[in-house]
Amino acid sequence: MFIPNRVIFENDSFRYAKAIELFDYFRSKGIEVVKLNSDRVQGIPGKDPGEKYAEGKRTLVIGVRKTLKFQTCKPSAHYQLPLVTGCMGQCEYCYLNTQLGDKPYVRTYVNVNEILGQAEKYIKERKEEITIFEGAATSDPLPVEPYTKGLSQSIDFFAHQDNGRFRFVTKYINVEDFLDVEHGGHTSVRFSLNTDHVIRTYEHHTPSAQKRIEAARKVIGKGYQTGFIIAPVFLDGDWEKEYGALLLMLRENIPDTYFQDISFEIISHRFTAKAKNRILQVFPETALPMNEDERSFKYGQFGYGKYIYDKERISAMKDFFQSTIEKYFPGSNILYII
Repeated sequence: MFIPNRVIFENDSFRYAKAIELFDYFRSKGIEVVKLNSDRVQGIPGKDPGEKYAEGKRTLVIGVRKTLKFQTCKPSAHYQLPLVTGCMGQCEYCYLNTQLGDKPYVRTYVNVNEILGQAEKYIKERKEEITIFEGAATSDPLPVEPYTKGLSQSIDFFAHQDNGRFRFVTKYINVEDFLDVEHGGHTSVRFSLNTDHVIRTYEHHTPSAQKRIEAARKVIGKGYQTGFIIAPVFLDGDWEKEYGALLLMLRENIPDTYFQDISFEIISHRFTAKAKNRILQVFPETALPMNEDERSFKYGQFGYGKYIYDKERISAMKDFFQSTIEKYFPGSNILYII
């Protein structure tokens, strides 16, 4: 659960009862609340990029989603479902470090009804086809769920959409905040996992792998479609032993009766020049492996290049995860290993 140092309310948010409710709630808890005279976010302290990043991560902005034109979200979904932007976690490698730049705060929207109304329009436009919406394209929405109930509202909405599906990914564990919502099999929940070493070293302010797996077991037990994203995979040191231990821990906590209902997505570590520069501004002492001479350069589908592991190491990674997942989780679905 996200307990912010300050909560900033955009001016337009008070047109919605939810904003008034949240304003009274945070003020009653002694948390600093700020009412803006406009919708330009101000009042986040910090003298340098590192301080601004840290203070931004401790800030919750309550606003209104004005544009209801959803971004596409290929290849995993048709559209993003914009419930939240940003994340309380401070993962050094995260692509949001560059995407959000000097605006790393968590921002949530109070006009969820309007957002879901737009989702319904997109579903109807595609008529008889299934339309999939991703709820975590630019965020981890679970930490703010105790306040907003946006995930619960969305899960309930999609449960009644014959041709609509919802999915989101999280590193967090407060799954009780949506666990008992009737989902109708139309929502899939994925958990982002990594080794204990990676979590301790790079994924600051996030739960351990064991706690994430325990939360996933609760979700599986409620019949949600459940997946695991192991990312980013660092192919350095004794990586096979460490990721093997992670998969074994998962195997020991997931009943084999559920294997056919879970999926895996495996993504190797990669970085762009822009991301590296931003990461070094915010985490000047980072130990992230970002030596361009040790990587291959590849242009991505969005027109910019990234540094990835060479073909030999990627091939070894694919062989390892393919064989280990098939051994521990027979019948499960490996969506991709890249």
